[in-house]
Amino acid sequence: MYEIPKHAKITITIILSYLVAHFGLIFAFPLASAHYLVTALAVLLMTFLSTALFIAAHDAMHGLSWPGNEDRNRLLGQTACLIYGLFSFDEMKASHDSHHANPGTKNDPDFLNDTYANEGPLRWYFHFFRANFRWTQLAGIFVISMIYKNTLGADLSNMLLFWALPGFLSSFQLFFFGTYLPHRKTDQPFSDNHRARSNDYPAWLSFITCLHFGYHHEHHLFPYLAWWQLPAARRQEVGPR
Repeated sequence: MYEIPKHAKITITIILSYLVAHFGLIFAFPLASAHYLVTALAVLLMTFLSTALFIAAHDAMHGLSWPGNEDRNRLLGQTACLIYGLFSFDEMKASHDSHHANPGTKNDPDFLNDTYANEGPLRWYFHFFRANFRWTQLAGIFVISMIYKNTLGADLSNMLLFWALPGFLSSFQLFFFGTYLPHRKTDQPFSDNHRARSNDYPAWLSFITCLHFGYHHEHHLFPYLAWWQLPAARRQEVGPR
């Protein structure tokens, strides 16, 4: 009997969980009658699942969504990229490979340049957003939105709260914990040429904030480890948290 590897099962679970929550909240959530706390929790859930979706795509860029099978790994990565924001997996992978090859330098597409590394996160995020999103993606999302609203009968408020807002929040979350905090310049020099730092959060908080993407130095040291394997690598580096 053919066995689906654990890495693939986790990626598929993330993709399916996102889709179930996405369609359920947009088309079936009774926003007008729901308690505001329930609505807020639903927004947070979609933000978390959006972040998880991108982390799954990111792992596929390292060949980790289906190890040993390039075609299936790419299929899962492309699926996650498309669902997240109509991204091209091949373009994202090329950019991410360049990031790992040139972290924190002028050749790092995520770093942008030294000017932004010395400023706060908002301006850096704005340029990060411009560098990664294309007008064609935004146009495609607009077309899908019109289909949801005009053909399938989705409520605009549900779309804004459970799709647009979580998408924005997750993009900032990924940027803040996965790019800004690890790669910004501080008075403390980087420990090596990876030019990356890890947060000091315990594993449960690291999971909540960005599915361990904040253990970023370990990720650069061991890019062959999936996101759920990073806490063990972190413990080996600094001890139990």
